[in-house]
Amino acid sequence: MCGITGFLQAPGPGSLDGLNKTITDMMAAIAHRGPDSDGHWTDAETGIALGHLRLAIVDLTSAGHQPMAAASGRYVMTFNGEIYNHTEIRKLLADAGHTPDWRGTSDTETLLAAIDVWGLQTALTRCEGMFALALWDKDSRSLTLARDRMGEKPLYYGWQGAGQDAAFLFGSELHALKQHPAFAHNINRDVLPNYLRHGNVGEDQVIFSGIHKLRPGEMVHLSLQDPTPVRTLYWDGAAVTTPSSLLDLSPKDATDQLETLLLDAIDQQMMSDVPLGAFLSGGIDSSTIVGLMQHLSDRPVHTFSIGFHEKRYNEAEFAAEIATHLGTDHTELYVGTKELLDVIPRLSTIHDEPFADSSQIPTFLVAELARKHVTVALSGDGGDELFCGYDRYLQGARLWDKASKLPAGLRKIGSGALRALPATALNKIMEPLRKTPQGKEPNGQRLHRLADYGNSASVAELHRKMVAVWRFPQDAVIGATPPPSLLAEALPDAGNLNTSERMMQLDMLTYLPDDILTKVDRATMAVALESRAPLLDHRVVEFAWQLPFDLKVRDGQSKWLLREVLYRHVPRHLIERPKMGFEVPIGLWLRGDLRDWAEDLLSADRLKNEGFFDPKLIREKWQQHQAESHNWGRQLWAVLMFQDWLSAQR
Repeated sequence: MCGITGFLQAPGPGSLDGLNKTITDMMAAIAHRGPDSDGHWTDAETGIALGHLRLAIVDLTSAGHQPMAAASGRYVMTFNGEIYNHTEIRKLLADAGHTPDWRGTSDTETLLAAIDVWGLQTALTRCEGMFALALWDKDSRSLTLARDRMGEKPLYYGWQGAGQDAAFLFGSELHALKQHPAFAHNINRDVLPNYLRHGNVGEDQVIFSGIHKLRPGEMVHLSLQDPTPVRTLYWDGAAVTTPSSLLDLSPKDATDQLETLLLDAIDQQMMSDVPLGAFLSGGIDSSTIVGLMQHLSDRPVHTFSIGFHEKRYNEAEFAAEIATHLGTDHTELYVGTKELLDVIPRLSTIHDEPFADSSQIPTFLVAELARKHVTVALSGDGGDELFCGYDRYLQGARLWDKASKLPAGLRKIGSGALRALPATALNKIMEPLRKTPQGKEPNGQRLHRLADYGNSASVAELHRKMVAVWRFPQDAVIGATPPPSLLAEALPDAGNLNTSERMMQLDMLTYLPDDILTKVDRATMAVALESRAPLLDHRVVEFAWQLPFDLKVRDGQSKWLLREVLYRHVPRHLIERPKMGFEVPIGLWLRGDLRDWAEDLLSADRLKNEGFFDPKLIREKWQQHQAESHNWGRQLWAVLMFQDWLSAQR
């Protein structure tokens, strides 16, 4: 795992020193991603510069140093990630008669050899791994960027500047791009409504104008002669989620096949020349990964958990029971409000774009804990999206089944009538019947939300509302025209997916890479820890989407097939309990420990002077939150994370 960066610009006389100075400045900005070594490669004649920061995992010798040139001399590559099946690829190359004089055992060298023989696209389709890379072709003087199938590793890119001063920039984080003299620092106002809606700047959009993200499974190709980036998919997640046919398997055969796939994926991902462990929350996904890791290992696997002193947020005690049963070498850290709050000033640096999933706080703390003991940690990310784990998938299906039977006009009238009643009035009516749990949204606000759900024209619209942080973000942002979204204007084909599967599909294509994997990448890379997700092995993903739905949900129980694999290694009674997750009480903090900090960032004068958000609307929500008539914790957190990020740009 590493950091990569670079640029392509028109060559000029005496430019070598300038290229070297700029690329080293860009590398320095993301040095946290690769503390073990660094390197760069420049060519003044063509105006190309590639930089690399190394976190050494496989082949710790200098033979793994990057940027790396192919044995043929045609290609130079800077690569971030892991190719888990690289030893098998070496065997395939040998079978094809390609037996180079290998310099070392790194997967980077293997990938370059595969590119030499098969070309980049074919080589990537034969790789099992996570990565972001930049490949310079000396013969064609062209640059190609690529990202892994599921989007585990990030890669930003875009043209900045104009004329002879124009430069095409790329890097693992925006921190690197900002060091190039051509970078314009122009905030892209148009992405803010979707940022407020989802708590992240998602899809291919970026907070700065002219910059984009590679999407999962995407390649981007360009040259100075043909400077318009050409985008192509070598793996299409939307197509994978709508297979032409489903597997016909008995429950036992399906369980056997899933376990075999996971064992192979985990065995590959335990490849490491440095200490390795796993995150263990005590939930189904991480427990499955750890159970199979321990099955494969001849010594105790090192596992890590974060605990909370408040019982309703704490899963650490369950994780400890599972660790004891499996015999892992378990480390846990109990944190209180102070430790959680101490992370907040670091968030605008950890996340180079505004990011507002509050579970980013404990995610960073568990990554920091693990890094004290290991350099690689496996996680259970992906299980919810693949095996129907989130409550909203079944809740949404039940709601849509009922609502869709009513005429659209009647639903619209009913929704409007209920939302016309003030939330405060509904609170008074409902509170004797259902007391609001501490830190949760009051009953009136909850009824308004459910009424809005009922007035949905499609499953996709219902899903978009259910995942929204702000349901009407366009009201809060001044002068923005949002770009088309995969969740609205550019929806992928739904094929024959049922309601729950449609929601799972949309989450896999957006929420998973844009929220979950972004959060994990930034948290782990901030402490130079490599995170790996076996459930996101593309063979597991493709298998999961070919399964009939009744192998994922059976007798009202979600993740049925994944549970069946888990129960072969962990007793059922250690697992069966409600899902909790990494929740933190943001709403309560904004009325207590964070109130003064938030008040400063949300002051009317400040909002007015900055000109991004409607001060009247933001202040209204702030005051309602303080009065406890509403809980706008998540909504205000999104605004605050932008405000804090904006302050760090000055």
